[in-house]
This record gives sequence, structure tokens and C-alpha cells, in this order.
Amino acid sequence: MSTQRPRRAVVTGIGVIAPNGLRTDAYWKSVREGLGVLGRITREGCEHLPLKVAGQVEGFDASALIDERFLVQTDRFTHYAMAAAALALDDAGLAHEDGGEDPFSVGVVTAAGSGGGEFGQRELQKLWGQGSKFVGPYQSIAWFYAASTGQISIRHGFKGPCGVVASDEAGGLDALAHAARAVRRGTGAVVVGAAEAPLAPYSMVCQLGYSELSTVDDPDRAYRPFTAKACGFVPAEGGAMLLVEDEARALDRGATVRATVAGHGATFTGASRWKESREGLAQAVRVALDEAGCAPEEIDVVLLDALGVPEADRAEALALADVLGAHATRVPVTAPKTGYGRAYCGAPVLDAAAAVLAMEHGLVPPTPNVYDIDCDLDVVMSAARPAELRTALVLSRGLMGSNAALVVRRGGGLAR
Repeated sequence: MSTQRPRRAVVTGIGVIAPNGLRTDAYWKSVREGLGVLGRITREGCEHLPLKVAGQVEGFDASALIDERFLVQTDRFTHYAMAAAALALDDAGLAHEDGGEDPFSVGVVTAAGSGGGEFGQRELQKLWGQGSKFVGPYQSIAWFYAASTGQISIRHGFKGPCGVVASDEAGGLDALAHAARAVRRGTGAVVVGAAEAPLAPYSMVCQLGYSELSTVDDPDRAYRPFTAKACGFVPAEGGAMLLVEDEARALDRGATVRATVAGHGATFTGASRWKESREGLAQAVRVALDEAGCAPEEIDVVLLDALGVPEADRAEALALADVLGAHATRVPVTAPKTGYGRAYCGAPVLDAAAAVLAMEHGLVPPTPNVYDIDCDLDVVMSAARPAELRTALVLSRGLMGSNAALVVRRGGGLAR
């Protein structure tokens, strides 16, 4: 009988490109302080659209982090993902781009909602206005939702298991689970996460079909989940990438184990069927807790999905009550994304990064712009709350009906 210890999937690196910070430390500082960076959309061609407020990534210089040869053939959403991936690798101290790693030991997994809309729009305008000879050859790949996975693996020479998760906003958590399971099956490490760039005219027009989208033009009032004045969500661009690797491998190379990916659950309840999402999200949480070997009362903090639609917010609160029981009213919950927007597939990965950072610093970050709670949850508001955090629960739902839950434990916390 084998006595070999089961492989554990741990987080050793975090890279963030977000509206409230272009690196992990800047992101955490903003999240910790509850800063709101939502503002009026300033992208060219968007002025006349009813969507007025979003979380924009400002001051991002792609050329400072990515070679020109990659920039010309990729969309903004891939620029964000590639930059965040490089930051995560550097944070983890993983040798790359120099032959320091066995290329077949490292894989790449991303999640994507809509792909490269800005690049695609630009090339289609050339086709319409100038003719097919003016359309660049990279139109065939830059718009594709798999572009970020492909370009990250090509840039760094990673030839391990690669993939793309297409399961709504919840795909961000599903991608993390996919990476963790790949590690448990024998892959050395996986660069994993999601980044989005939905703030171009074509992409924004597509989003206008979502009834859950907030069109309020006041940045301080446009995204206020779990309140009586909730009026929908505010979109954002950016996202995060993490390095998930085998714990023994990480320790052998002297890396710091920042968190353990302990459990995950996923369900599907249908597009905009928010009442039904109560049951689906609750089941996802149960499966995640079971996989993590975690009792409900062990959850020390919850990162909420926080859609900002009253029916959806009620369903989320009730789902927590269904699974956590009385603990649901005592455990601190938060939604930092109300300060910088909901970056579709990137949103739950940013939440997962915030969960790891919160556990490291012993602080539950606040929920910006939210003051008058209309639910039976202990929502952290106004200021960060000191707390001993060992285990975090991250929740996500997609507009098309996916639900996901992820349990992460501090440092080398126990996992099955």
C-alpha cells in the first residue's frame, strides 16, 4: 500500500492588472483601504452609449511588460493577461524565458468571457471601410477567447497542459480549480487566471443586452449590492493571474506557499434565473466544502459574488444561510469589487487574490460605496476589519447561469 503523500496545489505567485492597481501590492493597498476608482468611461467611441460608469485600467504601459512582437498580434485583454502572468511568475520566483524550467512541467489555463472585442472591431472596420486587403492576419487569432492561454504559453515556452475555461464569469474560479486538479494529477505548476477588456464600443453594445447592467451615471451610486438602492453591476477591465503549483515542488525550490487551493464546486441554473441560483450556489458551496474537508463554521471570510440585482443578492444571502446555517450571519463577508467594478471572468480571480492577501495580512477588506445593508449578512463596510483568517470562501455566478465556489486556506493549510 502506497504511503506517498497526496499532492497539494498551492498558490506561490500573484499578478494583478486592475483598475485600482497595476501590481499586487498596489491592488491590495487600494482594496485594504476601500478606495473607489469607478469613473465615467472615457474610451473613444463610447460617449453616446447609455453605459456611463466602469472600472478602467489607467496608466497601463503594455510595452513595458510585453515584447512588441506579442503586442501587435493581440488584443488588450491578452495584454492584461500576459502582464499579470509575468508578474505572477516573478512574484513566485519561477525561472522563465531563460530555460530555467522544464517546459513540459508548466501549463497555462485562462478563463475568458468575450475575447478580443477591441481588436476585432478595429479589423472589421477596416474590412467594411477599406476592403479585405487591409485586414491584418492576426484578426484570425486576436479576438479568440483562447488567445491569452496561447500567447502566455508561447511567450514563456510552457508546454505543459494548457486550456481555456468558457463558463461565464464563474469560469475564473473554474479555471483555478482546473489548474489545481492538473497539479494534483502530476503537473508541476500552472499559470492560471483571467483578464477582460470589455470597454470598447462593440463590446459595450453587446453588454447593453444584460438587464443586470447598471446605467446609473454617478460612480458612487452605480454599483451598490445588498442595499435597498441596488441597481445592477458596473463592468470593469483587467484581472489577475496566479501561479498554482505542487507544494513539494514549491518548497524544494524555496518558494513561499501563500495559500492552498482546497476545494471547488460548480453548478448551472440558467441565464438570469436568480431565484434558482440560490439552490445552485448553495450546492456549489457544499461541494467545495466537502472537497476541502472543511466544516461550515471553519469559514473565516466570504468574498461575495455581489451582482447588485436585488433578487440575485437575496439568493446569494439565502444560499449562504442554507449551507452555513447560523454561521452565515456571523462570518464577515465582503465585496471589494464594488470599488473597481466587476471584470467578468477576471472578477472572481481578483477576489481569490484578495482572499489570499486578506489571510496573509489578517484583514477583511471593506465593501466600498455600500452603507445601508438590506440583508442578514455581516458585510464589512467603511474600513478593513482585523481578523484571524485561516480559510476563505470565494463565490461567483455568471449572467448565463454558472455558479462556482472556491475554498482557499492560508499558507500550507490542510487540504484533501
